[in-house]
Amino acid sequence: MEKPKFKTVQEVIASGEGLPERYLHTPTGDIESQPLDAPVPEMDIPAIDLILLLSPSDNGRQELSKLHSALSTWGVVQQVMNHGMTEAFLEKIYELTKQFFALPTEEKQKYAREIGSIQGYGNDMILSDDQVLDWIDRLYLTTYPEDQRKLHFWPEIPAGFRETLHEYTMKQQVVIKQFFKGMARSLELDENCFLDMYGENAMMDTRFNLYPPCPRPDKVIGVKPHADGSAFTLLLPDKDVEGLQFLKDGKWYKAPIVPDTILINVGDQIEIMSNGIYKSPVHRVVTNREKERISVATFCVPGADQEIHPVEALVTETRPRLYKTVKKYVELYFEYYQQGRRPIEAALI
Repeated sequence: MEKPKFKTVQEVIASGEGLPERYLHTPTGDIESQPLDAPVPEMDIPAIDLILLLSPSDNGRQELSKLHSALSTWGVVQQVMNHGMTEAFLEKIYELTKQFFALPTEEKQKYAREIGSIQGYGNDMILSDDQVLDWIDRLYLTTYPEDQRKLHFWPEIPAGFRETLHEYTMKQQVVIKQFFKGMARSLELDENCFLDMYGENAMMDTRFNLYPPCPRPDKVIGVKPHADGSAFTLLLPDKDVEGLQFLKDGKWYKAPIVPDTILINVGDQIEIMSNGIYKSPVHRVVTNREKERISVATFCVPGADQEIHPVEALVTETRPRLYKTVKKYVELYFEYYQQGRRPIEAALI
């Protein structure tokens, strides 16, 4: 059961009451013994050309090999090129996000999340009294299918927000299909095999994130470590401020800043479909003492009735099946996330 909602981070800052203990993170093990703002090395991941992924040329085969390497090693593609969106369009989404979070509190509260629901403005659900809170305010909207949209949560101010989000959703649809096909081709599978399992009634949820400047970046986290419950996630990261970090071999690495680009990371459901070949990476967001950070994440989630399981061609004597068949995986996800657990553990055979 959800506990009563807490103030947004912007409201905490505006109150001038100092930093509530609810945000203070207590290290629990070796990997977390470092301060949260300790310096970490940068990831080294190749850029991927979406158009080349579907090309039968030698360059296309090289691109598929790069994709296979990135997703089996990191589970992340840092810079997606030829995604069909101009820099000016991505800049517009970034600016509209910034303008929304700069609105007066009473205007934003018109779109406030309701208890027991994920959609809307505010902060994430509090499921236990000892839950450490993330230093983030967010606006969470289901954007696809269109009949699943709850438009009373879609801001009317700033002007153009709704229309731009609709356009962004339609443009992302093209990227999603191309990326699914590219992943299948990179594993020498029929190019539609992941798409078919993803289903025609798949959903897209877009989450606009604001991480305000934080007085204790050594002790307060923007988003606690987790892997995504999606098939994969499209991220429009902040173009100036670092914060996103990925865990690999027990060490944290920071995602480099590449302005006006899209990052894609694998979610748990592609890890299951690929029988563990493509990894759903654990990641977190750290905070910054001086600067606010903005990002926009779109989660691509298979239809609730779809059965998600390893593709048969990827189950062999040398690589036996690792995961059970799952349905409605995302319903498991949020409960596990707040407990700091990985729901994919429940899917392991």
